Amino acid sequence: MGQQMGQAWVRWGGDRQDQQALAAQPDWSGLGGIDGLWPRLAERHGQLLALDQAHGPAAEQLSFSQLHQRIGAVAASFQSLGVRAGEVLALFAENGPRWLAVDQGLMRLGAAAAVRGSQAPLEELAFILADSQAVALVLEDPALLKPLQAAGALQGLRFVLLLQGEASAAAAALPEPLALPLLDWPGLLALGEGKALLEPFAGPEQRLATLLYTSGTTGRPKGVPLSQANLLHQLRTLGVAVNPQPGDRVLSVLPIWHAYERSAGYLLLSRGCAQSYTNLRQLRPDLQRVKPHYMISVPRLWEALHAGFCSALAAMPPAKQRLVQVALAVASSQAQGWRRWRNLDGALLSPLARLRGLALALGSWPLAALAEQLLWPAVRRQLSGGCLRTAISGGGALPSHIDAFFEAIGIELLVGYGLTETSPVLTCRRPWANRRGSAGRPLPGTELRIVDPETKATLAWGQRGLVLARGPQVMAGYLRRPEATAAVLDGEGWFDTGDLGCLLPDGSLQLTGRAKDTIVLSNGENIEPGPLEDWLAASPLVEQVMLVGQDRRGLAALVVPRPGALDPSKPGLLKELQGEFNRLLAARPGARPDERLLGVALVEAFSIENGLLTQTLKQRRDRISARDTAAIDQIYAG
Repeated sequence: MGQQMGQAWVRWGGDRQDQQALAAQPDWSGLGGIDGLWPRLAERHGQLLALDQAHGPAAEQLSFSQLHQRIGAVAASFQSLGVRAGEVLALFAENGPRWLAVDQGLMRLGAAAAVRGSQAPLEELAFILADSQAVALVLEDPALLKPLQAAGALQGLRFVLLLQGEASAAAAALPEPLALPLLDWPGLLALGEGKALLEPFAGPEQRLATLLYTSGTTGRPKGVPLSQANLLHQLRTLGVAVNPQPGDRVLSVLPIWHAYERSAGYLLLSRGCAQSYTNLRQLRPDLQRVKPHYMISVPRLWEALHAGFCSALAAMPPAKQRLVQVALAVASSQAQGWRRWRNLDGALLSPLARLRGLALALGSWPLAALAEQLLWPAVRRQLSGGCLRTAISGGGALPSHIDAFFEAIGIELLVGYGLTETSPVLTCRRPWANRRGSAGRPLPGTELRIVDPETKATLAWGQRGLVLARGPQVMAGYLRRPEATAAVLDGEGWFDTGDLGCLLPDGSLQLTGRAKDTIVLSNGENIEPGPLEDWLAASPLVEQVMLVGQDRRGLAALVVPRPGALDPSKPGLLKELQGEFNRLLAARPGARPDERLLGVALVEAFSIENGLLTQTLKQRRDRISARDTAAIDQIYAG
């Protein structure tokens, strides 16, 4: 670790434990790209299970040897279709072995995929197709063919590939003939049959690996080109947080195209883990079927598991409820004591506070040990199959009570932080440095600075400011968006995360809010509130409106009504307003499912005089949220 003395600036080279963890991982020098993994893994792990898809028509299992062969066959098939190095194909599909085979088959040719889920709004998918200058399109199934054809989005493509469904039946169902080749999965593989297995692409690590899209402040997505070097940095450094072994099981529930899921997936597969794909509908039965050792997800999933536990607890007889509640309290007390003794409880503690923590942990130990023997194994089996050793949360802040719950029942819950533009992980908590309330320490090779949002002067340790990051995982810039790039990347390579936080002297980052307006829901979805607020403000009922929902399960609205437009004493008014606003939002072009309100509160006006508007009449979102905390909490409590 290096640091600027007296200033919140850390250059993290890794501490002793980091270096030991990295030294214990496989040697990934000379890979050239992520696609270079698979020949090595086939040689090392051969017949070990690599991928498992238990649901749907594409259900299958692949060993590491079969996965290597499949990637080579897909690469050869794409090559026969004329795909060349440097070209981009759009990939709009969901989790499964076929997705990974396409992703890596393209990388083996030196090409790349522009990725998004198949359930994204049609307007967004059409924009990505055009903006990425994709030469071809890969779809989950035929469902998007007709709407994309009607929108004229397929013009100029060389071919369309369906991962599921028959090409002939899909083409016959279209109202107009498709003016380009349409292939299905068996048809694609037939093109590469008998061809020599292609070697991993020998090109510079700075070449394009993938193209992701993130929302812009105007609602127009921005392309984020990530290089092989960006992804390889994640592969080589994420091992400071987890140390999986060959044969360990992983359950994958996040969208596979998401930067967080991809980097974690590449890492876990590189260690010989078996990755099983699931979805939210199948999650609970798959937890019992797979019995995963590792899971990667967003706060909303951990909240859902905790809610399931609470529901089961409420259904128990009163005496058993009290027993479990006492056991939770004791386990939480012991965990808190150990955290304080190890100096991992929030901010850094004094020696006396640490000794008090040790006393608390030792005093709670007998009852906590009894609960670990008799109670928590059954709870872990019910929640996650009983084998979950490490859970990793990212994509938003983790509520403290969720953090405490998993710690109490004996599941290590680590937290990471990053953005799509940073591939995505910048920081993560380590098992030996799992500081509650923090986003962890930087990955090796990563620099963080805390600066004044206005002057950009570097602040002191512990002072809150804007978080800047620099490192091998940071993108080079947005796709053909020089103005957007200049707004977040300076000439020295510092990336403006848009988040507020502070650095502790041990290098841990504590996040305290967002400097930019993007709302990140607890399911990891990013919402740009500005366009939605403008849409709602057009209502004759609304004078001012501000959306909230950071790290919550959905959006809510703080509304300043137009004078005389509403009767606050009317029964059911807030529910009526919620319904009316949701109808308005649903009618908005390009509306997304997450852009709906869970509730509404009527609040006092925002003005320059009360400090809630700037001189240019921009909302001070943090101050409004602080003033109306009670109203926000009441919405979500309901």
